[in-house]
Parts: sequence; structure tokens; C-alpha cells
Amino acid sequence: MTDKTPPIEPVSGTIVPRFAGPSTFCRLPELRDVPYCDIAMIGIPFDAGTSYRPGARFGPGSIRQASRHLRTNFHPAYDTEPFRQVQVADAGDIACNPYNIDEAISQIEAGADELLAKVGSIVSMGGDHTIAVPLLRAVNKKFGQVALVHFDAHLDTWDTYFGAPFTHGTPFRRAAEEQLFDDESSMHVGIRGPLYSRDDLLNDAELGFKVVHCDELQTHGVDHVVKRIRDRVGNRPLYLSIDIDVLDPAHAPGTGTPEIAGMSSREMVNILRGLKGLNLVAADIVEVAPAYDHAEITSLAAATVAFEMVNLLICSDTASAAAMENYHATVENR
Repeated sequence: MTDKTPPIEPVSGTIVPRFAGPSTFCRLPELRDVPYCDIAMIGIPFDAGTSYRPGARFGPGSIRQASRHLRTNFHPAYDTEPFRQVQVADAGDIACNPYNIDEAISQIEAGADELLAKVGSIVSMGGDHTIAVPLLRAVNKKFGQVALVHFDAHLDTWDTYFGAPFTHGTPFRRAAEEQLFDDESSMHVGIRGPLYSRDDLLNDAELGFKVVHCDELQTHGVDHVVKRIRDRVGNRPLYLSIDIDVLDPAHAPGTGTPEIAGMSSREMVNILRGLKGLNLVAADIVEVAPAYDHAEITSLAAATVAFEMVNLLICSDTASAAAMENYHATVENR
């Protein structure tokens, strides 16, 4: 559709210094201020599902703040001008009950449903990993069953904590029970550390997940991991769910359940860049708890990952053909 107006871009850092200006993600326009939206950034400040250190409710705000660091005009790894090619906007936060997990899950699902009815895709900023369940429900309604690639130090497929079925350690068991992901094309990446039981990995495998352990990355490298993901996912609609604790605490100390011997931030972004061209439909970045951070290390890592996912969406099969047509039309008219 060439009748779209050109995207409203973030305020330029060469005009307004990056430490000033809007407090949105990458200083993007707010959703209410754009006539259409291809990709929406949405915050979900919920952490009632945490099992150890709370504080991820402050994650969306800290990610937005750290995103001021980013230069966003051109990304050479993808050959994109992301905020010029498609309309990206900040949709604010989904308000959810901090005391009632069941009600919060319903509110997150309803908020994501409403948003996906108006925009092409979403990148969600958490919040703890509990939010993946309502997000996957909403994404399934729009895109159908997805391949799920889950970056995390932990499996997050346990059945319950203290009798609670919905926590940040259980989302992908609940998602499996609801058949929200394709069990022949889904996997965990970055798993490491001790487990509760010898049966944890067996139970996880029964849900259909393959596992790329962090030791496998160390032994075989980034290209090997990228190939495993691409071979597993194929051309299926893809949902990326990234827990910031997949990174080593040296690279992301500000999280609720850190585990040593994790990925470096360089390995993380290079794996993501290796997924260019896959059929990504939506994504989340979760478990940023800024109270345990220092010098915005974790928040900056999460903001960078979120920006990488925007670029992956633009390069994916689901990137709006209309948006790309509009981009080329506006370039010709400049």
C-alpha cells in the first residue's frame, strides 16, 4: 500500500541529545501519535511470578531508559534503516494486577489481543517469564501455532512452585498443555546449571523441546548453534522468548535468578543475527531486574536485544510487504 504516510521516526540524536527527549523505547513516537503501526514495543511490568529475587516489574522502564544509548538509524548487520523502513511505536505498558497472578495473566492476554488487532507485530518487554503464556495465547490467535525458541539459563517447564501453576518457572509447561507451540520445531538455548531432579530433562523432552546447552555453545561455537536453530525452526512462524539470564552475570547481573557460565552479550547478538530471514512473528525480552544491575549493563543488553528483534522482524517473512513497498516508495520521492 503506497498510500501510507512515511513512518514517524525517533527524534534524531544529532538534533536532540540522546539523554534528552521522549522516554519511550529508542525515543520512538507513542502508538497514539502514529496513523498506523507495523511493530509495537509494549511493556509488561509484572513480577508476581518470581521465585527468588523480585524486581522485574521495573524492567520495562529500565530497558526504555537504556535504549537511549542506542544509535538506531542504520544497522549494518541487517542492512536496515529500521525506523525508516517500517512504523515502530511504543505502546506503553499493559496494566496488570500485581497481587493476583490469574487476573494479571488475563489482563496481559487481553492487552496483547487488543494490540495485535491494530499492529503488525509486537516486541514485549517484561516483567518476569510468567508473561510468556498470555503472550503466546495472543500470538496464536493471530498467527497460529508457532515454533518457540526460548533463550534462558533455565528450562521453565516445571509443573508448579508451592502449588502455584503460573510462575516464571512454569510458563512453557502450561504452553505445552495448551498446545501453544509446535513441539517438533521448538527448543531451549543457553540452558545450564543444576536442576531439581534427574527427571527434569526427561520431562522437558516429553514436551517436545530440544536443548542447546551452554556447554555446546562453548564447544562448537555460534555458527553451530545458529544452524541447530534454523534446522529446527525451518519456515514455521517463530516466537522468540529471551530471558536476560541466558547471559552470564558478568554481562547481565540485574536479574532475579542469575547462573554463572552463561553466554556473553556478543554471542547472544551474533546468534540472533544468524536468524535473519526466519519467519519471526513476535518476541519478548524478560527478567530484567534493575535493582541488581550496575551501570545499566543488564538494561543495555536487554535494550540491544529488543532492537535486534525489531530488525529481525523487518527481515522476516512476516515483515509487512506493504511497509516495505511504502518505504521504497518514500525513498523514491525524497
